[in-house]
Formats: sequence, C-alpha cells, structure tokens
Amino acid sequence: MPRITPLRRDDAPVDVQTAYDQHVSDYAGSRITNMKATLGRSLLSFQVYMQWYPLYEEVKKTVGNRPAYLFAHAISEGSNCPLCTTFFRRIIIDNGEKPEDLHLTDHEQLLLDFGSEMARQQGRVSDAVYERLAGQYTDEQLVVLVAFAGQMIATNVFNNALEVDIDEYLYPYRPLTQPSNA
Repeated sequence: MPRITPLRRDDAPVDVQTAYDQHVSDYAGSRITNMKATLGRSLLSFQVYMQWYPLYEEVKKTVGNRPAYLFAHAISEGSNCPLCTTFFRRIIIDNGEKPEDLHLTDHEQLLLDFGSEMARQQGRVSDAVYERLAGQYTDEQLVVLVAFAGQMIATNVFNNALEVDIDEYLYPYRPLTQPSNA
C-alpha cells in the first residue's frame, strides 16, 4: 500500500490537471502513472521529475536506444526499485528480449556496470569503470550520463520511500518469484 495516495486527474487542481495533460501530450505513449499521480501532490515536484524525459532523450542520443533503456534498468535494479525495474523490464521484453538473458556488447556491459555501481554505491564509481567510460565519451556526454543516473536514482528513491505501487499495466512484466525451498 502506498504511503501517499496518488492524485488522480479528476481530483487534482486545475493547474495539476493541465500539467498532466501537457505531459501526456508532449510524450506520446506516456500516461499518468502511480508515480506521476503521487508527484501531482506537488506541482513543482511533478514538473522537476518530468525533466527525466528530455534527459533520457539526450542519453538515447548519446548511447543509442537499447543501451539507454538497459542503462536505466541497471540503475533501477541497483537501487532495488521494484517499480522502475519493472517499468524497464517491460521495455526490454517488448523489444523481444529476456531481462534475465541479455546478450550485451562489452560497451553495453560497461555502461550497465557504471549505472549499477552508481546506484549501489550512492554515486561513487570506481576509477577503473569511470576511466574506461571516460575513454569513450566527451565531458559533455559524461555529464549527461551522470546527470541521468542521478535523476534515475532520485526517481527510484522517490518510489521506494513512498512505496509507490506498481501500475497494473506492468503486472505481466514483474520478475517471477523464486520458488520456496520449504
């Protein structure tokens, strides 16, 4: 059960309704999810967190579409965020892959190691991983990758702290639970 009830559109003040509508209009295929509806309790918070979208577009320009969603998935897994991990599992599965059986290039593995390490180590990254990544990207691109990882971690923290429910449309994408040895 979520700690704060999401603010559904019909119950929201007009300015929040307008922000919801603009977001859906700006990002085709997007919806007002449980996370976004929870953020709707504070219009400024909603607006700040929705800047994730343009930053994600920059990441896709920098690394490509597949590495971008795999990067976001690795960060979410590293943050132990069930909601965001499931969201990116959906993208992986809808692109014809199995999250548990990904075939990665060395570069993709490096990017995933970087994202996961940032999440697990509170933003710290080993010199070895950073230097390998820095050898492949400009300073501007590295700033985009680190900023996105920070935004993704902030999203994970938000969802975890408020125990935001996984949206029903994501249920089929949840990881299978491990059988009990009882």
